[in-house]
Amino acid sequence: MLHVPAERLRRQCFEILSGWGMSAEHAAITADILTETDLRGVESHGISMLPVYDGMRARKLNMRPDIRVVRDTPVAALIDADNSLGHVPSKMAVDLAIAKAKSMGIAVTTVRRSAHFGAAGCYTDMIANAGLVGIATTSARGITMVPTFGTEPVFGTNPISVAAPAGRHPHLNLDMATTPVAMNKLRVYGLKGKALPEGWAYDAQGKPERNAERAYKTRRLAPLGGTRETGGHKGYGLAMVVNILSATLSGTTFQPLRVQREGADTPDNIGHFFLAIDPRLFREEGAFERDLEEMIDFLHGQTPADPAQPVLVPGDPEHAERTARLKDGVPIPETLAQQIKDVCRHANVEYVLG
Repeated sequence: MLHVPAERLRRQCFEILSGWGMSAEHAAITADILTETDLRGVESHGISMLPVYDGMRARKLNMRPDIRVVRDTPVAALIDADNSLGHVPSKMAVDLAIAKAKSMGIAVTTVRRSAHFGAAGCYTDMIANAGLVGIATTSARGITMVPTFGTEPVFGTNPISVAAPAGRHPHLNLDMATTPVAMNKLRVYGLKGKALPEGWAYDAQGKPERNAERAYKTRRLAPLGGTRETGGHKGYGLAMVVNILSATLSGTTFQPLRVQREGADTPDNIGHFFLAIDPRLFREEGAFERDLEEMIDFLHGQTPADPAQPVLVPGDPEHAERTARLKDGVPIPETLAQQIKDVCRHANVEYVLG
């Protein structure tokens, strides 16, 4: 296990992205977001995505895109990503949402014809850093979630994030998928020979699947909540709402229909949604933050079931992980390091992680 300083991790991302033909400006923005994601401990969406992007480049990604605003009003904007990775157009959308919300009190921006944008919580944190409440959602390229009462997957993990400034506390930041776990978690259980908890995945007949290896191959995740009896219909409903806000509103295609009509190797055409709200629309300066501080203090003060595990609020684990990784470096497993070496070789750039 390597422990890589954040700046070296960022440099590696920048070198690879530049080697793929990204402009220096776009590579810098993308590298910053990938590094921030790994610092938070969201390892599934950081530098580990570069081997995945490498496999997507030839058929799905435009590395020299013409990213542009195609609709613009004082409170809204639509950005066309031109089949680029999602980090740069999403940062553009967030910057527009912040500027418009600072002026008008509230703003919505969407992105169409995009690809994977990393961790939703990075973008809502940008909005919270500006003193605003932020909401971000995105459709997903993978088709893995089985609808309640169904047998075949129709949605991806379709995440949603909400962040808010919390005064003396770090920003509250909820960043969650609308499935119980990420697909890769099934693989980890399979490697360990562990049975899946009931409610994570389904078999081809729509029954709970507990064999991790089979579940990873068939790729049928349950909605958040699991079965109908345990509230899975709520996760399914949330996934649909996320898709409406992210994809339908921005004018991108519903993924199963895209694959059916265009084929799986066409650009993913993912959509993103960002909402920024200035609390001063409703409250005096600082009142929102003081009330949220008080709520967080109350929640942190609750008696824990296990004295070794205090009650947390959304964002606490990521903030703690970020502090530790800035001090000790980002852990990189040897298997991932080898994959990054291979990506560097393909891109004809220097490997600098270790």
